[in-house]
Amino acid sequence: MSGPAVGAVDVAVVGAGLAGLQCARELVGAGLDVAVLEAAEAVGGRVRSERVDGFTVDRGFQLLNPAYPAVRRWVDTTALGLQPLPAGVAARLDRGTVRVADPRREPRLLPATLRGALPLLHGAPAAARWGRPLLTRDHRGLVRRAAATRADRSLHAALDAHGVRGDLRRVLDAFLAGVVLDDSGETSDHFALLLTRAFLDGTPSLPREGMQALPDQLARGLGARLRLGRGVHSLHHDDDGARLETDDGPLRARVVVVATSGPAASLLVGEAALPTPRTRGVVTHWWTLPPGLVEPGPGLLHVDARSRPSGPLVNTAVVSAAAPSYAPAGRHLVQASALWRQDGPAPDETTMRRHAAELLGAGGSGWETVARHEVRDALPAQPVPLAHRQEQVLGPSLVVCGDHRDTASLQGALVSGHRAAAAARRLVGAR
Repeated sequence: MSGPAVGAVDVAVVGAGLAGLQCARELVGAGLDVAVLEAAEAVGGRVRSERVDGFTVDRGFQLLNPAYPAVRRWVDTTALGLQPLPAGVAARLDRGTVRVADPRREPRLLPATLRGALPLLHGAPAAARWGRPLLTRDHRGLVRRAAATRADRSLHAALDAHGVRGDLRRVLDAFLAGVVLDDSGETSDHFALLLTRAFLDGTPSLPREGMQALPDQLARGLGARLRLGRGVHSLHHDDDGARLETDDGPLRARVVVVATSGPAASLLVGEAALPTPRTRGVVTHWWTLPPGLVEPGPGLLHVDARSRPSGPLVNTAVVSAAAPSYAPAGRHLVQASALWRQDGPAPDETTMRRHAAELLGAGGSGWETVARHEVRDALPAQPVPLAHRQEQVLGPSLVVCGDHRDTASLQGALVSGHRAAAAARRLVGAR
């Protein structure tokens, strides 16, 4: 490595998403000299929020599950002021809408749950067979248990093999499609079990100030080490360390941690070293509704579980009913999310609004757009076999982290950042 460099650090972290922030804060805590380079003007990566006319909208409908082990370990959830969504779902079936909720956490919805559960009961034994590995409460133990009892396969094939059919199958398919952003059933069965266990353990919630509050909390303490609006244009790494060409000029580091999205990391590191991972896209549209147009209820997530859904949505909800801080007093805020397929255009506003109005039982007029987010690379695909804990050290001075190297979740991003920090410390010590 030759040529002058403007500055030198122990570790350069490229990207200030959840993985990069977790990695950086652990490296700083270990006493290393760290620089975090983020091309955007705010931290968070794909976990971002905006304020629009008094409303809080997240870029892509996202939820924080406080039951994730990494969240319990590294996040101060009390400071976030979490507002839980009801632990249940309102599913539109061919025969009408049913509401099903966890009676332990939603006793107020017990009457509706008992009525809604009746058309689903005949599928319960098959669903119980599919979910048998969920009997363990340890997340890592769950993966081991599932692997010991059955080979990983697609979620579609696993549900078929256990005889999960009918209304209950369509409810499961519709709900999980919105979680993994995949309605093809190709997602790993073991990954679906992990997510289901997390939903059983905790109630997904929204922070008082929006999802942006999570990366903002992780970034505290980084100070001047965090350099926003500083993109990295090229990267060279070898046995002598790493050299980065940035908006501020060249930067030398003993180790570089690339903590961007999978496609961006592949572009920076090189396709040969890091093949571009497949991703799933989502479109989220936000509206405000006039009072009286919709009965907000408790803010349940609504899904279309009919044999022939009438629109593109994977879910919709009156978010302000569960998270009042997301809207001014007396106003309703509705989100609707649809898959954005890599080979086609994004669903348009009119189609999404009509589908959301139908699922929510609201009139289709009077809806005012607050924001719209089209996120092409919202989540890494999680195909069979489940390949979490992928190798992160790709060279003597190069580490890569992100949810694309672990599981496609906030849990995966935080754990990947933690693993990257340990790897970077080892490489710095070895050097």
